[in-house]
Amino acid sequence: MPDHDDLLSDAEREALAEVTAPPAAPQKVLIVDDDEDASELLAQYLEAEGIESFALTDAGDALQAILRDRRIGLLITDLRMGPFDGLELIGKVRGSERAELPIIIISGDAEVQDAITAMHLSVVDFLLKPIDVERLMPLVRRELGIS
Repeated sequence: MPDHDDLLSDAEREALAEVTAPPAAPQKVLIVDDDEDASELLAQYLEAEGIESFALTDAGDALQAILRDRRIGLLITDLRMGPFDGLELIGKVRGSERAELPIIIISGDAEVQDAITAMHLSVVDFLLKPIDVERLMPLVRRELGIS
């Protein structure tokens, strides 16, 4: 009996695998802000909009979560926090295997240089606090591929 794998080219096998693969799990949003109340409030808002999300208050914990949880499809991070700040977190993400992760910065205390640095790190947008959810939600939906 012939081996069916010999009947398909590599490209055909890849195409077949793509169309027969189970649907990908929905992506979720990670919110990182050392202001626990603000990050939890934003997570609750996203959840109310049907977007799975969770909040962390520590950039180190956030980096570990991003590296181990492939379902995180978007990072929303504050700039000023510890043990390292949002720009350092973004730099570490960009230097990892998750380098393509979309990132939105939120900040209540930003300077022009911060925004310039963020844009060089290929962030999606830089939003000032208080967050304008009418501006944030289209960005979140677009980055997660939600229509």
